[in-house]
Amino acid sequence: MNTLLFPVILAGGKGERFWPLSRKDRPKQFLSLDGSSRSLLQATADRLIELGGGWDSLWVITSSQIAEGVRQQLPDLPLENLLIESEGRDTAAAVAWTSLEIKQRYGEDAVIGFFPADHWIADQEAFAHTLNAATQLATSTAAIVTLGIKPTFPSTGYGYIEQGEKIGNFNELPAYHVNRFTEKPDRETAETFLSTGRFSWNSGMFVFRAGVVLKELHTHAPEIIEPLEQHGPDIYPQLPKKSIDYALMEKTTLAYVLPVDFGWDDLGDWNAIERLLKTEETPNVELATHVGLDTQGAIIYASNPEDVVVTIGLEDVVIVRDRNVTLVVKKERTQEIKQILKILQSDSRFTDLL
Repeated sequence: MNTLLFPVILAGGKGERFWPLSRKDRPKQFLSLDGSSRSLLQATADRLIELGGGWDSLWVITSSQIAEGVRQQLPDLPLENLLIESEGRDTAAAVAWTSLEIKQRYGEDAVIGFFPADHWIADQEAFAHTLNAATQLATSTAAIVTLGIKPTFPSTGYGYIEQGEKIGNFNELPAYHVNRFTEKPDRETAETFLSTGRFSWNSGMFVFRAGVVLKELHTHAPEIIEPLEQHGPDIYPQLPKKSIDYALMEKTTLAYVLPVDFGWDDLGDWNAIERLLKTEETPNVELATHVGLDTQGAIIYASNPEDVVVTIGLEDVVIVRDRNVTLVVKKERTQEIKQILKILQSDSRFTDLL
């Protein structure tokens, strides 16, 4: 069997909850949000090409709207390894199409890993160790391996994975059969999950052999895989819009989980910046020139270093200044940024702000 891992970056997301910094022409994956010089997409590629095969083994699937930006951000990526979706149909279609392409080129035993473009990973060595374990499991077993992040608090914003029977150790890491996937729970349920010690956060990272996942897609999502096999990517706009969790992971009996801990955040909204950068010594997270009076617990960002943000008497707010937009929102309501975007989309005066 071919034990080389072919990593695939899922780079089609919009990152709407990071608006106004994230926009149609500059989505979240093109941004640097951790104070480094590398964008989220570039940082994801950096850690994946270190896992073995270099640029030739790395794949990216993205939307037609930002494909040129992906080429500019990753100039060393072979063009034949960049798949461009004519229309976004969520992750199930992306996984199906990419798996078909890799199987055609490398055979059904090719081991594929799928990774969102907008995750932050703290410990590269531990991440590589985990991916080696997942590759071993996927190579030796008809398995769809998911990486489960050990939870550090009862999050209501993540999906959860319940581990069942232990099936063994791979690269010194324990692996378990998945009992069930659970969508974002309420606070009480999340606290119950953590108390059992059997639950992980669903990271959205998967590893499997091409032939295994394609067979399972035929069983559980024929409405996606069969049109792609028959008509190729031209059928893309007609495919149902489903996540890989809903289309396959919640149905398959071949799901296995590796509970892992390498320092992880999915950078879902502006509050993630605080989780990454907040220190006990500073009252705020400031990625801007900020002059404040009696302001604490704030996240302040300005894309233009010449812009000055002045605050008085504010607490627990997010302030973002980018080009011709200023956003001010309570930290507890950042999830509602998507609702504001719908309002802006409905008014022709604001289309250039999206």
